[in-house]
Amino acid sequence: MTELVESELNLFTPERRKRIRMVVMGQGRATVPELSQQFGVSEVTIRKDLAWLEMQGQVQRVHGGAVALERDEIEHNFARREKQQQQEKMRIGQVAAGLVHDGDTIALDTSSTALALARCLRERRGLTAITNGLRTTQELAGVEGITVLMPGGVIRSESLSLVGGWGINMLSQVHITRAFLGAQGITVAEGLTDVNAEEVTMKRNMIAAAREIVALVDHSKWGRIALATSCPFEQISHIITDGSIAPEFREAAIEKGIILHFA
Repeated sequence: MTELVESELNLFTPERRKRIRMVVMGQGRATVPELSQQFGVSEVTIRKDLAWLEMQGQVQRVHGGAVALERDEIEHNFARREKQQQQEKMRIGQVAAGLVHDGDTIALDTSSTALALARCLRERRGLTAITNGLRTTQELAGVEGITVLMPGGVIRSESLSLVGGWGINMLSQVHITRAFLGAQGITVAEGLTDVNAEEVTMKRNMIAAAREIVALVDHSKWGRIALATSCPFEQISHIITDGSIAPEFREAAIEKGIILHFA
């Protein structure tokens, strides 16, 4: 226990909150006094951390501490996600379609926002779309002028996607013009983050094969942090979002040379 406590001391707030989430998820529960001792901060600070994590949908606060959320509470199934912010996703998809040209090879992840983009691409010709999303494949399959490639893998029912190592070899052999990626959250420090490690691994391999990365994030994703980073903030080429964003995000994007598009 001593080594663990020592390794958790003197963390910056974002680092501490990420570790707290990992503790709660790993153990299923944690008390405020336990976390205070482990991280070397006051119980007041821990309560603030837990309040922030609950607001981000990462844990559930209870009297005296926090408990882990059930898996289906953390990761909404695809049908539910598709219904959230529908108008915003449609506008983001329309703007993103302006970055797709005839003859391109693009990658689309399993996000519902990428599906909204796919619905705007039916008039493209000579387009190759690589996706591990079953719904996106259904949307584009059979459309004249569009070739759909799917990495192999195991079907995840939560996201209607294919994941696993079988698809990585295919992605290592292709050259992608732009990869269009949604996310559960986006921050300057953590970049694009998601809740499922297998989905993150698939996205990282899409990113490795792509010349440009386009983030598709509605206003609800800004400032949120999920389990793991799929793409560092500075590696993003374009961000397409809706409405206004906080000045610090806008300034950070400009500083990193990221092009912002508003739907």
